[in-house]
Amino acid sequence: MAPDKNRATAAAILPLVGGARNITSVAHCMTRLRLGLADRSLVDDDALKSLPAVMGVVEDDTYQIVLGPGTVARVTPELEALVAAESTQPLPAPPPAQAAPQPPSAQPDHTDHADRASTASELAAQGAALKAARKAKNATPFKLFLRRIANIFVPLIPALIGCGIIAGFNGLLVNLEWLPSITPALAAIASGFMALIAVFVGYNTAKEFGGTPILGGAVAAIIVYAGVADISAFGQKLSPGQGGVLGALGAAVLATYVEKWCRRWVPEAVDVLVTPTLTVLVSGLVTIFGLMFLAGEVSTGIGTAADWLLDNTGAFAGLVLGGLFLPLVMLGLHQALIPIHTTLIEQQGFTVLLPILAMAGAGQVGCAIAVYKRLRHNTSIRTTIKSALPAGFLGVGEPLIYGVSLPLGRPFVTACVGGAAGGAFIGFFSMLGDKVGSTAIGPSGWALFPLLDGNENLGLTVAIYAGGLLVGYLVGFLATYFFGFSKQMLIDLNADVDAGESPTARAEAEPNPPMSTDGSAKAPAGV
Repeated sequence: MAPDKNRATAAAILPLVGGARNITSVAHCMTRLRLGLADRSLVDDDALKSLPAVMGVVEDDTYQIVLGPGTVARVTPELEALVAAESTQPLPAPPPAQAAPQPPSAQPDHTDHADRASTASELAAQGAALKAARKAKNATPFKLFLRRIANIFVPLIPALIGCGIIAGFNGLLVNLEWLPSITPALAAIASGFMALIAVFVGYNTAKEFGGTPILGGAVAAIIVYAGVADISAFGQKLSPGQGGVLGALGAAVLATYVEKWCRRWVPEAVDVLVTPTLTVLVSGLVTIFGLMFLAGEVSTGIGTAADWLLDNTGAFAGLVLGGLFLPLVMLGLHQALIPIHTTLIEQQGFTVLLPILAMAGAGQVGCAIAVYKRLRHNTSIRTTIKSALPAGFLGVGEPLIYGVSLPLGRPFVTACVGGAAGGAFIGFFSMLGDKVGSTAIGPSGWALFPLLDGNENLGLTVAIYAGGLLVGYLVGFLATYFFGFSKQMLIDLNADVDAGESPTARAEAEPNPPMSTDGSAKAPAGV
C-alpha cells in the first residue's frame, strides 16, 4: 500500500468504529489492528467488512480488524495520527432544545417511527445481553491472563523475525565458509537482541501490569548482568541469563506490585526517591535469590519436555498439535505457547513447536483448493479463494479462514485434518532425530523457510519442512474434497453466485456453522 492508500484506509475505518472519541487505545500485532472502544454499539461491522483492505473483524478483549501483515503496520500510525488530530477538535455544539409538545390533535402521527424505535431498542437490548453473556464466558481469569502474556510478547515479534532471518543467513554463510570477515558482525547483529530479550520482556510486563516500564526493565536486566556469576543461590552459582524470559516476566510483575504498594504508603514528598529505590532493591533481591533459580528450573524443564515429547511421541504429538492448533486459537489458548516458543528460542536457538503448528495453515490451503474444485459454479467463493491463496501459501491464514473454511463448517474440520497430517509428518522425523525448528515466531507457510533451523544440516531441515507442507496440502485437499460437503451443501452452494455477494454471508446461511465456546461463529487468528 502506498502512503496515501494507508491514510485512506485509516480514514475509512475511523468513522465506522465510532470516531476518535470512541477509541480508547490503538495497537497492532502481526495482522490485526486492535482497538479499545468506549462504546461497542457505535461500530458498523458490516461496513468495516466491506472495506477492500479489511479481511475480517474479531471481537475479543479489544476490537480487532484484520488487515494482514505489512498493511497493519502502515495503517496503524495513520489511524493514530487521525485519532490524535480529531481528539483535539472541540466537541460539536449540542442540538437545539426541543419545541414544547403540541396538543394531541396538532401532533403529526409518528406511530410508525415509534414502533421502529421500540423494535430497535429491543434488538439493541438483546444484542447487549448476548454480548454480555459471551464476554462473561470468555473473560475467565485464565484467558485474561493469557491475553496479558500475549500483549507482553507480541511486540517483540518483529525483532525476533529480523534477528532470526539474519541468524539463518549467517549460519548458511558459515556452513559454506563464505565471507568469514562478515559473519562475526552478522552474528553480533543477530544475537544482540536475544542476549537482552529479558530486559524488553521486563519493560513490556511492567507496562502491561500497570507499573513503570523502565523499572520493570531495570529489574529484569539483573538476569542478564554478567556479575551474577559471582553470586550463589540455593547452594550453586548463578549464571547470566538464568531464568530467561520467564524470570524476567516474574521479576517485572513483582516489581509492579512492590511499586504499587510504595505508591500507597510512601509520602509524596519522598516518593520520587523512595519508591524507585525500594522497587528495584526488593524485587532485585528476590530475583537474585529466588526467581532466577526457580525460573531457570522451569525453563530447563520446558526444553527437556519438548525434546522428550518429540523424541518419543513425535508423530502422535505432531498430529495432535497440528490438528488442534486452530481450535486452540478459537479458544484463545494458543497464547500460552508464546512464552514457550520464546523460551525454546532462547535456550536452543529455535523452537521445534512452530513448524508443526504451521502445518495448520497447509491444511487450510489444501482445503481451499478442494473447495475451489468442488464449487465449480460458485463464482463468489471461487473469487475469494483465488485472491486469498497467495497469502495462504505465505502463511497468512485469515482470508481463507474467514472467507472459506470457517463459515462453511465442515471444511474447517477437514482443514484441521490436513494440519494434523502435516504435523505428524514433521513429528515422525523428530523421532528419527531430525528436528525442524524456527529461529523466530510469527511467520508460517513459505514465509517460514528463511527462519528454519535444526540439529542437522540445513538442506535436510528445509526438505522435511517442505515435505510437511506438501502432506498438509494433499491431506487437506483430499479430506475436504471427499468429506467436506454434504450432498445438500453441494446443491445449495454449487450455484452461480454473483461475485459481488459476500461468500461469508452466503455460507453463514448453511446449517450448523462451527461455533466457539461462547456460541458465536468466531474466526481464529491467522496461522
